[in-house]
Amino acid sequence: MKVIFDENVPLPLQQFLAGHTVTTVQLEGWAGIGNGELLKLVDGRFDVLVLADKNLRYQQELKQRRVALVELPTNRWPVLKSLAQEIARAVENSTPGGYTTVKSLA
Repeated sequence: MKVIFDENVPLPLQQFLAGHTVTTVQLEGWAGIGNGELLKLVDGRFDVLVLADKNLRYQQELKQRRVALVELPTNRWPVLKSLAQEIARAVENSTPGGYTTVKSLA
């Protein structure tokens, strides 16, 4: 799968997504772009957008998109590292247009 991390997702998380092609919003040159425009840019180009923005689903129209969204509980690396298996599973099981929320262990 082609996976893209939103701006606030720590890059070391990619080590837990072996077998996937992972890039970031910054590497694509899209830093600072608002959520609505970002969704338009990634839809159809990537299979999964990994983000820690809990408001996106309330702020944006998510119908009719193809990219799957995986929402993380935080962008703090120590917490995400402890959730690596759950995050990898969420990415692996994502479906086009789906929205998955990874829950914190605490």
